[in-house]
Amino acid sequence: MDRRTFLGAMAGLVPTAAFAQTTTAPGASPTGTAPTATASSPRSLSIGAISAPNSLDPQFYQSPTNNQTLRQIFDPLVTEDAEGRVRPLLAQSWRAVDELTWEFKLRPGIRFHDGTPLTPDDVAFTVERVPNVPNSPGSFVPYVRNIAAVEPIDATTFRIRTKSPNPYLDRDFTNLYILSRKIHAGAATADFTSGKLAVGTGAFRYAGFTVGQQIELERNPDFWGAPTGWNRVRTRFIPDAGARVAGLLSGDLDLIDGVPVQDVAHLAADPRLAIFSVASATSVYLFPDASRDQSPFVTDRAGKPLDRNPLKDVRVRQALSLAIDRKGIVEKLLLGQGTAADQFAPPPAPDRLPGRPTPAADPARARQLLAEAGYPDGFGLTIHGPSGFFTSDVAVLQAVAQGFSRIGVDTKVETLPIATFFSRATNREFALFMTTYATTNSAELLRQVALTKNPDTGAGPFNRQHYSNPKVDTPLLEALRTFDPERRVRLIREALAALDEDAGIIPVFFPRFNWAGRKSHVRFIPGNAFGHTNAVFTEPV
Repeated sequence: MDRRTFLGAMAGLVPTAAFAQTTTAPGASPTGTAPTATASSPRSLSIGAISAPNSLDPQFYQSPTNNQTLRQIFDPLVTEDAEGRVRPLLAQSWRAVDELTWEFKLRPGIRFHDGTPLTPDDVAFTVERVPNVPNSPGSFVPYVRNIAAVEPIDATTFRIRTKSPNPYLDRDFTNLYILSRKIHAGAATADFTSGKLAVGTGAFRYAGFTVGQQIELERNPDFWGAPTGWNRVRTRFIPDAGARVAGLLSGDLDLIDGVPVQDVAHLAADPRLAIFSVASATSVYLFPDASRDQSPFVTDRAGKPLDRNPLKDVRVRQALSLAIDRKGIVEKLLLGQGTAADQFAPPPAPDRLPGRPTPAADPARARQLLAEAGYPDGFGLTIHGPSGFFTSDVAVLQAVAQGFSRIGVDTKVETLPIATFFSRATNREFALFMTTYATTNSAELLRQVALTKNPDTGAGPFNRQHYSNPKVDTPLLEALRTFDPERRVRLIREALAALDEDAGIIPVFFPRFNWAGRKSHVRFIPGNAFGHTNAVFTEPV
């Protein structure tokens, strides 16, 4: 069946929510879930993508860019669909046996690209390796820290014992690409990036990689799923939007992502092209330094560094939030290609806060809050962000800065290449920066970004500002071990409300993802809300 048929067939599936409830795909083919070829013979595909992965080690960096690229070479046990529901991949079924035990069954007959069979011990190895990957800028440790053991039962069945209850264990495995103990034992990150050990179970095999420039893949003829329609795929990483569009119009590229908002309408009107669009599960947010007594890039109006950090005061953070014209950014700057943020959790998350109005810009109230906090004349601030990370990222940051300046916070903007930006953000070199996180689950969002950072437990790996709030942590940690779904949602919403009240993170908008492709050559099917750009979600025409 083709990808559309597959997604429709899976629509009734729901994730495990209670003990002894099996999750499996009704009517799913035991041979797989990849798109069926619609062309008479496999062809080549050329993609232009906005951002590049920094490694081909699937356990090195938990980032959307790395994950979307590696999803073509490697597979997780399970995946999420566009509605955030957990679906089978390498695992054909799973269930929570009790609060501390989950049982999974692998599809039989799956092999890695070199012919090595997939076994339950490979899942055990994958879990074991995660904490031992050095220098990870965004670790996968939170997904495995609570696992006590992976116990093979037979050739395809295994049980996972957890140290404490984890109702999200199946969802955690959507983020872990499965490796082979035989192939990858002792592997360094460089061994993957060189291609030597970029060996997975995915629909495509490694055929070449130049860091920051392009990756080449070839069809895996022994893929466990339905065969792909592409014999070879080349993805070029082109941060410049104009260059991506030019490549598409010239025929050099078959598909591009990150379509500039100003180009959506005219590309859609071109009879040679098609626009493929999906509302995302991505939150674009500002992260203020609310923890340090002194913070870099914060000055008085004359440019002299302040001896105390104004961002520690909740009234200042609330004032900055009120200075942002979220609806104006979406309607005027993004031309409607997004949704103004009403909270941190994105719209696809069913456990987000219900009925929240989008905060309206209120400069007068913002100036009043600054005066109450002891800054009646404002202060100086430099805000940072990545360039070429998502569509209109630089323009959005500049619009935010203009809003801040209107309330008396003289704001400068500094944007950086992606790798440099995230390295410096992780090193806490910024007072306030803009970034994104994508998930369809509010608990996951809070655990990754807002939970008090703890290297020993892996908590808060993307909490780059070391934010800490017991009113967020306490209900969240309880939710993360609560199997009762109603109580769990109440706890998550309590944590979200506490974060919102404290303005510990300042949400801006939820982007809409747009791709453009040549009608005669490719159809792109957004298979999830994360905006992944890869050949797995395409079909030949």
